[in-house]
Amino acid sequence: MIWQLELALFAMLVVPAIVALQVRDLIASVAALTIYSLIVAALLAMMGAVDVALTEAALGAGITGVLFIGALSLTRRRSVD
Repeated sequence: MIWQLELALFAMLVVPAIVALQVRDLIASVAALTIYSLIVAALLAMMGAVDVALTEAALGAGITGVLFIGALSLTRRRSVD
């Protein structure tokens, strides 16, 4: 049963990655990358690497998201393309 849940999480991992690449609003892209990081943290926790999952959740979703939003507050919100 657990491999089905891992497979579903791996399949869900593709969605925020594609959204982060396709969306033009940079704040939405940061949100998609944060969701991506939280899904990776859940996968790592399910695989038994709880310490790595906690680090991924804290750094990948928490600090990196805050730093990206801080950097975006100093620039334009939408991409030029």
